[in-house]
Amino acid sequence: MARKTKLILCPVNLRHVKLEYNAYTEAVEMAQRRGAKLIVATVAPEIERNLNIYDSDKYWTEELKKFIAAHPAEGVEVETVVRKGATHRQIVKLADERNVDVIVMESANPKVSDYLLGTTASHVVTHAECSVYVVRN
Repeated sequence: MARKTKLILCPVNLRHVKLEYNAYTEAVEMAQRRGAKLIVATVAPEIERNLNIYDSDKYWTEELKKFIAAHPAEGVEVETVVRKGATHRQIVKLADERNVDVIVMESANPKVSDYLLGTTASHVVTHAECSVYVVRN
C-alpha cells in the first residue's frame, strides 16, 4: 500500500529561478494530485554579497512571495519558508523538523549542465529521511 503524501517540500533557488523552475511545477502538480500541502523554501546566504540588501530575511521573504504570486499553485495550500545557511543542510533540516513526506528539487544548478546530480541534490538524497524526487531539466 502506498504511503499517504501530506506534506511536500520544494526548495527554490531564487537566484536561478528565471532559468529553471521545473521542480516547483512538478511539486505543485504532485500536491494537486495527492491533496498535499506544499512548503516552498529558499535558503539565503548567511552573509549577503549584495551590499544593497540591508535586511536579508525581509528581502528573501518578499522575493519568495513574488515568485509564488507569479506562479500560483491552484488548489494547493502553500507555505513559504526562508532559511539561512548552507543550502544542502537547511533543506534536510527543514524536512526533518516538519516531518516532510517528499522533497521535490532540481537536479543541479541550471548553469552547471555537466553534472548529472549537483552537490546540493546529492547531499539531500543521501541525508534526507524522506523520499526525494529529483527533477532533471
